[in-house]
Amino acid sequence: MTETNLSCVLYGPGKVRFEDRPVPEIDDPHDVLIRISYVGVCGSDVHFWTHGGITRMVSDEAPLVMGHEASGIIHSVGAAVTNLQIGDRVAIEPGFPCRRCQQCKTGRYNLCPGMRFAADPPDTHGTLCRLFRMPADFVYKIPASLSLEEAVLVEPLAVAVHGVRRADVRPGQTVLVQGAGTIGLLTAAVAIAYGASVKSVGITDVNEAKLDFAREYLGCTALRPDTEATPRAVAAQFKKEMSLENGVNVVLECTGVEASAQAGIYALAAGGVFVQIGLGKPLQAFPLLDMFEKETVFKTSFRYAPRDYEIALDLLDSEKVDLAPLVSSTVPFERASEAWEKTRRGEGIKNLIQGVQE
Repeated sequence: MTETNLSCVLYGPGKVRFEDRPVPEIDDPHDVLIRISYVGVCGSDVHFWTHGGITRMVSDEAPLVMGHEASGIIHSVGAAVTNLQIGDRVAIEPGFPCRRCQQCKTGRYNLCPGMRFAADPPDTHGTLCRLFRMPADFVYKIPASLSLEEAVLVEPLAVAVHGVRRADVRPGQTVLVQGAGTIGLLTAAVAIAYGASVKSVGITDVNEAKLDFAREYLGCTALRPDTEATPRAVAAQFKKEMSLENGVNVVLECTGVEASAQAGIYALAAGGVFVQIGLGKPLQAFPLLDMFEKETVFKTSFRYAPRDYEIALDLLDSEKVDLAPLVSSTVPFERASEAWEKTRRGEGIKNLIQGVQE
């Protein structure tokens, strides 16, 4: 029987079609084909669904197969693949670099200018399809204790791991995580796994339902900022509610909102580390005088780099992080837009799309 590759293709804002596309061929002996089991929805998917893209847009002339957070089962392997075999359950790192540029050769492949990332227009299609091809070294066998639904969240967990590693979170430090979405929740969970005690971690959000979830999921201090107050006043509120006279040691900013970042910087103690994880407006203002006076260390964090996926899987295998509570809903493949709409409306934590069923 001839195989098909049913795919979910976006042609512009609100314009989705389901169509059969060619089954990818293993033309590199180091590649594998993965039968996609589940695909997660994140904020970038919502931007594509509502606006047609972020910086590069999709169109009738240049449509795009959606999806990048994914899990699946190995369908076939190239002749040179030794780390995976047919039937293995896997998590997918959805981008692979050139391996030849200076960034790749110095161990920072996430900054590779030739990165091919899933669902990146115009040329790199995503994982919302029956069969997806990837180099085997960016595909990871998951532990038996992890479900394929949970394995979708290894991707955002790796983002959290990268941000926490960039901050060099250590035992005894106080940590403020801004934003209680998927990335913020997992960032706080990883910070705790790296040694920050639950009582010394705070997480913020303007959505009370997300804060309620954070309290139950993490057990740390959940903070709702006064949206009418100045960033400096919000920072004072955070420090008071966390019982910190001098501020926090580390801020992990996961919202991308300018006022949130400003409040986070004001909330830092002298010599503190601020890591911007969430993407927001391309140009934002920061309180530089406050940063100079405190000699604030400011860093950005982009996706994930070498070892982040392995560390994420180690945290799951050792049960230091639990992903199951974050899965809020699952819709059939042919109703993918319902998952995008749920996420657009702020419903749930992580909404999933099931892979193509036989």
